[in-house]
Amino acid sequence: MDSHRLSCGATVFPTKIIPHAKGNIFHGLKKSSDGYVDFGEAYFSMVLHGEIKGWKKHLRMSMNLLVPVGEICFHLESEDGSRSERVVLGENNYQRLFVPPGIWMAFEGVGQSNNLLLNIASIEHDPTESMTREFVR
Repeated sequence: MDSHRLSCGATVFPTKIIPHAKGNIFHGLKKSSDGYVDFGEAYFSMVLHGEIKGWKKHLRMSMNLLVPVGEICFHLESEDGSRSERVVLGENNYQRLFVPPGIWMAFEGVGQSNNLLLNIASIEHDPTESMTREFVR
């Protein structure tokens, strides 16, 4: 499977699940991976079923997003609002979503139980480098 560039400017990369008898290994990100910019911090976020977090646009942060548990729908919109896409990632569609600065994003828990997001961010959290707005369908 090849990477897939979205019209809004984000990219989805194929990501490996390595089967293991005692529990699978979910690959995340290597320094040599396409979409790796720099390392600032990594954090996990739980998203409850039916809940939406966002909209948020980072001005300097690049994000590499993975969903090893559950299923999350990412709502993405280009900076000028002219292009939007939805991407559902999770255990059954395990891929890495690269989101560069300037893209509006919200994410929604669509899995029935726990939905866990990992963000490997290029910079440390800085509340002055992002913008937020209300999510409207």
